[in-house]
Amino acid sequence: MLLKDNVAIITGGAGVNGLGFATARLMAAQGARVAILDLERADPAAAATQLGGGAIGIVADVTDKGSCEAAVAAVLKAFGRIDTLVNNAGLTQPVKTLEITGADYDRILDVSLRGTLYMSQAVLPTMRSQQSGSIVCISSVSAQRGGGIFGGPHYSAAKAGVLGLARAMAREFGPENIRVNCITPGLIGTDIIKGKLTEEKKAEIAETIPLARLGRADDIAGACVFLASNLSTYCTGITLDVNGGMLIH
Repeated sequence: MLLKDNVAIITGGAGVNGLGFATARLMAAQGARVAILDLERADPAAAATQLGGGAIGIVADVTDKGSCEAAVAAVLKAFGRIDTLVNNAGLTQPVKTLEITGADYDRILDVSLRGTLYMSQAVLPTMRSQQSGSIVCISSVSAQRGGGIFGGPHYSAAKAGVLGLARAMAREFGPENIRVNCITPGLIGTDIIKGKLTEEKKAEIAETIPLARLGRADDIAGACVFLASNLSTYCTGITLDVNGGMLIH
């Protein structure tokens, strides 16, 4: 098992068809003890129950620093350590530049970017005391190519900010054996696109992708497991593209 005795936190992980839950499920299958964090309405406890094996669900708002710190305290009480954080929580909004309001901007950046900072700040003292840890930040291909299928420019900006934040943290905490890396998913077939793309449109998009299909949540989960495991002990500050070749650079 790649993650035996590993304790992993996944934010935004309660949606059973989402990237976070797929990551939690695969990490648990690889031996990790998993904590799923999400908003109350997402019911993280119910999601954790589906994993079995002692997984826990914790209500947390990544845009609230106190909530992040309380969630980390709960994980430490339950499991005694934290080895991996997956900063997965995020929001998207399909609008154009001139349509973005201040409230839109704050809402999108707060979850993806501020949430990544606050959760990282919450786990880093524990990882420093352990002199080990892996933080995986979920960015997006839209940060690299200047827009995606659904996300507006503020989403691209937020996800580009995640790349810069992660690289800076990787440089700062590398000497303490704490690795910080990013994954940039392409178009993944999760609930975020449910009802928004016809089968014909999906097929049309797939024709533009070298691997000839949309991504699956498990594709991202596998990359998260790699970056959490000892297979990637000499990787920090990297951006791991998981997009089927949608962007080759």
